Amino acid sequence: MPIEDPEDPRLADYRDLPDASRRGRRAAFIAEGRLIVGTLLAAPRFRVRSVLGTASALAGLALERSTVPVYVARPETLQRIVGFHFHRGCLAAGERPAELGLDVLLQPHGRRILVALEGVTNPDNVGGVLRNATAFGADGVLLGPGCADPLYRRALRVSMGGALQTPFVSVLEWPAGLARLRAAGFRIAALTPDRAAVDISAFGEVPERLVLLLGAEGQGLSAAARAAADVHVRIPIAPGVDSLNVATAAGIALHRLARPEP
Repeated sequence: MPIEDPEDPRLADYRDLPDASRRGRRAAFIAEGRLIVGTLLAAPRFRVRSVLGTASALAGLALERSTVPVYVARPETLQRIVGFHFHRGCLAAGERPAELGLDVLLQPHGRRILVALEGVTNPDNVGGVLRNATAFGADGVLLGPGCADPLYRRALRVSMGGALQTPFVSVLEWPAGLARLRAAGFRIAALTPDRAAVDISAFGEVPERLVLLLGAEGQGLSAAARAAADVHVRIPIAPGVDSLNVATAAGIALHRLARPEP
């Protein structure tokens, strides 16, 4: 459907996106760029409200059999709609699904590896963790209180669609939720720069069911979260360096411990 008027009411989900982001969580979330829009269209958990883009950008998407409304605009019209210089060519509005419960990740049998985050407020870091979790075959990501929204535009963009592929669960009962993981047979490994922690290269045999627990940069994990862990693990870094970015640390730990299927 061609779009000429930036004020077309059908485009409300896309209008003035920078201001909309500052207004906080909305019923719809926005995917940007062909890769993430394509991932959203293929993700069974998410309902797509509509797709908007230039003709050239939309040509690269498999939309022929889709029943989703598709709006086509010139680049200058698209820029006026979203409220900033947009160069990724296309966007899609997705409907937020019902929140998943922790039980979704507590399958009773088999090898599983999860990532749990505490107080990671930066959307870029949450997105980076989800990108790494997807790349290394993690089975899910747990978000403790205060973590950024994985479907926030920046988080979703940095995740490269990982937030649409790897299940994530908000755990409000914290750190009590970690006790449920242990009761389900998970071993909890807290990532820390503490030199008294076990070097990750000497971690030994990886348990069948493992949770990698990470905190925000700077403050790290709370005392309660550290106490809930079965083992503290560190990634060796050069002298004089305080710590690693949390998404980087998650990627290194997952590469070492997740062992995704070939």
